[in-house]
Amino acid sequence: MSILRIEAPDDEARLADWQHVHNVIVPPAAMSLDDVRERVRRNRLEVAYLGDVLVGCTTVRPPVADSATATVIARVLAEHRGRGFGEELYTRALDQARASGAEVIETVVLAANEAGLRFARRHGFVETERYALPGETAEWIDLRLN
Repeated sequence: MSILRIEAPDDEARLADWQHVHNVIVPPAAMSLDDVRERVRRNRLEVAYLGDVLVGCTTVRPPVADSATATVIARVLAEHRGRGFGEELYTRALDQARASGAEVIETVVLAANEAGLRFARRHGFVETERYALPGETAEWIDLRLN
């Protein structure tokens, strides 16, 4: 069995890897490297590798101010799905969110990402809202862990 190596994106190469996974999986919300640099300052980001091969990434948005809600997002590139990597990334991100004081866990999935929606629902998330961002046509789904 191969071991997944999960790391914080603490250099330009890992930031670019996180950006790549994010942009492949959620193209309507494609981010520049500057966007990723800003995001890593306020969220916990990680990238996952199988040996030297990029597999996926995670985002944990910790609770802010008077909120006890964290957002957990696990992304696995299509060619690496179905091998338990999503489960490992999700479990790790969920643990991080809870360690940050989260009492409520949410996720957000691009509506067109049917595999991501199935994964979230299989893990106990229920839909709370569907929306498109102003000026955009892509539909997003917010889900909350039940």
